[in-house]
Amino acid sequence: QVQLVESGGGLVEAGGSLRLSCVVSGRSSSNHVMGWFRQDPGKEREFVAAISWYTFYADSVKGRFTISRDNAKNTVYLQMNSLKPEDTAVYYCAADTTGRNIRRHSYEYDYWGQGTQVTVSS
Repeated sequence: QVQLVESGGGLVEAGGSLRLSCVVSGRSSSNHVMGWFRQDPGKEREFVAAISWYTFYADSVKGRFTISRDNAKNTVYLQMNSLKPEDTAVYYCAADTTGRNIRRHSYEYDYWGQGTQVTVSS
């Protein structure tokens, strides 16, 4: 079992920054692929970024968001800069414990956090 707890969401003006954190507990996490997804009401859950032995980003956030991990703290971060109103969503941390290659579909991740709301005002 793996437990994920996100924090760091909030309300920010366009152009501002936020850093999301995801604390991972349970089964050894240093080898898991860790991802961030987001979801607006009425829309499908959307891939944002993931980290394994490399990182991968959605085109919509490339150059603005940075994913990183601190294995000593069992924490994955999502640094979000130059935020736009269209970044508004609930952000979810997810773990794929089945492999080392990054996958981008939500159904390929087997553990999820509860989500944290990010709201960007224009």
